[in-house]
Amino acid sequence: MAPRVRHTILIAISVVVAATCIRLGFWQLDRLHGRRAVNAMLEARSAEPITPITQIAPEDLPYREVTATGTYDPSHEWILSGRSQGGVAGNHVLTPLVLGEGTAVIVDRGWVPLDVGGPVTGTAAAPGGRVTVTGLALPPDTVTVPAPSPAPSIVTRIDLGRAGLPYRLLPVYVLLASQDPPQDLPAIVDPPTFDEGPHLSYAIQWFAFASIAVIGCVLLLVRDRRE
Repeated sequence: MAPRVRHTILIAISVVVAATCIRLGFWQLDRLHGRRAVNAMLEARSAEPITPITQIAPEDLPYREVTATGTYDPSHEWILSGRSQGGVAGNHVLTPLVLGEGTAVIVDRGWVPLDVGGPVTGTAAAPGGRVTVTGLALPPDTVTVPAPSPAPSIVTRIDLGRAGLPYRLLPVYVLLASQDPPQDLPAIVDPPTFDEGPHLSYAIQWFAFASIAVIGCVLLLVRDRRE
């Protein structure tokens, strides 16, 4: 192959690789800016005072610290399987809290060991009577439309489109932080943490790959000319 043709091919490949890497780097920076905007929103919402869940507009509920009073409905309780706590395998217990006027909210009451199956009984059972909970309102994993039927009692994700509930669910679930009356079990689960993710490091890597492509091309051209 003639040197000029070889050099042209080498330069073309290096330009394509470098341009692709640069584009991917800026894409990761865009994702970083989006994550920072979301984190700013989350920080602003976390600074809001704890408010009764029925006094917040549905679109403003996610990531708000809320309180709710009602009665648990253990007959429609779900077991969220495959959730560890402190490195110990177990499950979460999801229980509807009926607020009245035909509405309810799913409460993630916390973690139980694997040997606590459904229906949950003993000390981990939902208390009867009026209960007041405080926690973080979080968006569900999904809302299935149409809802599955019959609704399973053991689930792997929080789906607020489930069938068989005799009331309307609010569009969030509450990750329990405290409850009156209190319980030792289920164990309280730490809320999720929100950081900037790996986008900045990924962007730096892509820009580094672009630099390597350009520098490598130059070194190969210089070496080829010397030879």
